[in-house]
Amino acid sequence: MGRKFFVGGNWKMNGDKESIDKIIDFLKAGPLDPNCDVVVGVPAPYLMYCRERLPENVGVAAQNCHKAAKGAFTGEIAAAMIKDCGCKWVILGHSERRNVAFALENGLHIIPCIGEKLEEREAGKTEEVCFKQLKAIADKVSDWSRVVLAYEPVWAIGTGKTATPEQAQETHAALRKWLSENVSPEVAENLRILYGGSVTAANCKELAKCADIDGSLVGGASLKPEFVEIINASQ
Repeated sequence: MGRKFFVGGNWKMNGDKESIDKIIDFLKAGPLDPNCDVVVGVPAPYLMYCRERLPENVGVAAQNCHKAAKGAFTGEIAAAMIKDCGCKWVILGHSERRNVAFALENGLHIIPCIGEKLEEREAGKTEEVCFKQLKAIADKVSDWSRVVLAYEPVWAIGTGKTATPEQAQETHAALRKWLSENVSPEVAENLRILYGGSVTAANCKELAKCADIDGSLVGGASLKPEFVEIINASQ
């Protein structure tokens, strides 16, 4: 398979210039696997600060963007603003699926996130929920080359719980099958699908071995030096 490994780090609402400089230092020191695409999602006030200081082989993503070009949307961030800061990626979560088309139309690369809640998994509805969310995204996408999909089970985000490699692989394979049947076999084969949800240096290598898992979307661990180990998980 020709899918290049991909690791995203979502800093969420963390960081100031002092702590960001430390992250930049360990990413510069690396060494980072040249066969892995790396993107970090940073808080909006630091987009330009990070883009100017991070090495070119590390992409910078906004953590959200609005569905309109401009206007009276206090606190929102526009696609054009992200690009103006020198960044070309944006992470879009469950509630922002409607923003997917606008972000793509405005030239950004997107990482949309899907995933089920614990009660949905326990009720055996994982695929039903994920397919519904994926369809909402697929209906808005015309250029899949600028999409990296993230499967993030809600019950595994920030909880310390993580899907077993077997559970994650099963869902990733089901998502790829859905894409093959509902979009195209070519998109299913080429689209990178990341696993997100309490990914650490301890579990990243087992996840990376799974045939349909093409990388990780990492939360808290992306703020620590172990992030380099996660980037290099497929080596």
